[in-house]
Amino acid sequence: MAEVQSVQALASSLAALPPEFVRSEHERPGATTFRGGDAPEIPVIDMAAPESAARVAEAAAEWGLFQVVNHGVPAAAVAELQRVGREFFALPQEEKARYAMDASSGKMEGYGSKLQKDLEGKKAWADFFFHNVAPPAMVNHDIWPSHPAGYREANEEYCKHMQRLAWKLFEHLSTALGLDGGAMWEAFGGDELVFLHKINFYPPCPEPELTLGVAPHTDMSTFTVLVPNDVQGLQVFKDGHWYDVKYVPDALIIHIGDQIEILSNGRYKAVLHRTTVDKDRTRMSWPVFVEPPPEHVVGPHPQLVTDGSPAKYKAKKFKDYRHCKINKLPM
Repeated sequence: MAEVQSVQALASSLAALPPEFVRSEHERPGATTFRGGDAPEIPVIDMAAPESAARVAEAAAEWGLFQVVNHGVPAAAVAELQRVGREFFALPQEEKARYAMDASSGKMEGYGSKLQKDLEGKKAWADFFFHNVAPPAMVNHDIWPSHPAGYREANEEYCKHMQRLAWKLFEHLSTALGLDGGAMWEAFGGDELVFLHKINFYPPCPEPELTLGVAPHTDMSTFTVLVPNDVQGLQVFKDGHWYDVKYVPDALIIHIGDQIEILSNGRYKAVLHRTTVDKDRTRMSWPVFVEPPPEHVVGPHPQLVTDGSPAKYKAKKFKDYRHCKINKLPM
């Protein structure tokens, strides 16, 4: 069994932050978060409104991140997903460790606390649990927890809603580029698209102004659909500033990822974001990463490459892209 050095277990006994968690000054949220009263509004889009398609495309180009309401995902399905996630992290440490991620095997699934290399050798104040929820051929139920009760049912139900929402978002983003409505869905693998679920757990931190739950990054997915709890944490970088993404009850947060930036030849932007943590309260979030199949090649869409707008990105198998990104290798 792989050993997990859990931040959750560490946090319960600390009065001060260990040095390996203290970020360099240019990354510390206490010094770098925008605190002015005139922060720009991060888009909140009503998916039931007639102009929602145009607003989704506009937000994807300008921010790379937006929140959606009236999105068709039932509140009960979201609440149940959150319940089983909270209860998993409330299990004894040795129970969680049974599902430990084995990074040496190249598998992305399981429980752990470290994912990407950090160039300064710093650790993030977070634990997580990853597993695929679709398509069936990519799902390994052995890595899904047997406790709490209802874990599998909650994830399978939520995934159905994610697949419907993903189709709708891809349709909006495709048509705004002048492509057929189904173009992005097909270009990213169609029914073979991989839905990777993650639970992030950020325990209370003695010195939150000095550390990060997740360091600045863009997602390597096509896009990511995230449910947060009500503890502030997500921040987005725009025009030289880090802005808080305000909690909106019942909203889902959409992050545009690298694959959509590549396919759109830069028309849509992958969002640079990070996560801060809280002194007194546990932040949790439940992202679903919508990814091409590992062997699938993604590059700029042929209809978006012209003499006047040449390809800005190389076409790559998604598994090769992921390997380069995780290991900080040249793309």
